[in-house]
Amino acid sequence: MRLPAGKVPPRILKRTVFKHLGSKRRDVVVGPSEGEDAAIIRVGKELLAVHCDPISGAYSNIGWVAMNIATNDIATRGVRPCWALSCVMLPQGSGEKDLTTICGQMGEAAERLGVSIVGGHSEVTIGLDHPLVVVSVFGIVEDGNYVTTGGTRPGSKIILTKSAGIEGTAILASDRGKPLSGRFGDEFVEKAKEYFDRLSVLREALTAFSYGGVLAMHDPTEGGIAGGLNEMADASKTGFRVYEDRIPVSHETNEICRFFEIDPLSLISSGALLIAASPEKANGIVRRLEEEGIEASIIGDILDDVKHRTIIRRSGVEEELPMPVSDELWKALARRL
Repeated sequence: MRLPAGKVPPRILKRTVFKHLGSKRRDVVVGPSEGEDAAIIRVGKELLAVHCDPISGAYSNIGWVAMNIATNDIATRGVRPCWALSCVMLPQGSGEKDLTTICGQMGEAAERLGVSIVGGHSEVTIGLDHPLVVVSVFGIVEDGNYVTTGGTRPGSKIILTKSAGIEGTAILASDRGKPLSGRFGDEFVEKAKEYFDRLSVLREALTAFSYGGVLAMHDPTEGGIAGGLNEMADASKTGFRVYEDRIPVSHETNEICRFFEIDPLSLISSGALLIAASPEKANGIVRRLEEEGIEASIIGDILDDVKHRTIIRRSGVEEELPMPVSDELWKALARRL
């Protein structure tokens, strides 16, 4: 079976990756499973949140994206990221300037996030046609308190911060800027490129977690909001119902998605955060986030029926919202213009 571009589908993870996890150790508190963002391991009296992520589709800002995306998955545990390791693989023909640019991007992002890069590896790799960057991040779980993707329960409210398709908007504006400028103008494209500055969810994750009532958090990366909701439902063995008119989609994202004929709800959405919150705390979490200058909306509810995964369209019609087969970013990057 040929795999689709992007993240390996959950059904294939179950029958391949998850069957080959090495030794079973008692110090693994939360290990790999559907939809979970970071492992929790016990080290002496402390708990560590640990995560690893590759970036392969953001050529011009790959170092910045890699550091922000990897730290996001620690933040979704309600944990502050502390240390990072990086692996930079460059195609043949790359120069010292290319490595300097990527490392500079990672260093700037890490400094903003309060993260120390403590090691890693760099090489020129035969067979690549563009750089690949892998970042691993570690954080200390304070007082043993953390959340998982699967911690939600029926009746929970679903909160979304910022808007759909943030990372995809930034990548397409950067890597397909010429045709977009031809349609929308340079000012539009430059504004869309600034979405790279929205990629971190650290502040909103820690703000929401400290407020209380957060049952689960998840970073909707590949597959966008649709993928993130399905991953959260898979992890918690629940369903969901969301409302299209409550899901913010920015002007730039909307126009870029129309241009490439792709769905903004299935476009990689790093920079947004999905939060499942207890009903009595959800409105308070939204208010607290907005007090911090972070846009947030209650977009739907967690349901008991694991097969009920739907979206109420603006027309009032209720439709299934399945896991996307592949992220819309790959479709847009492959499109000939």
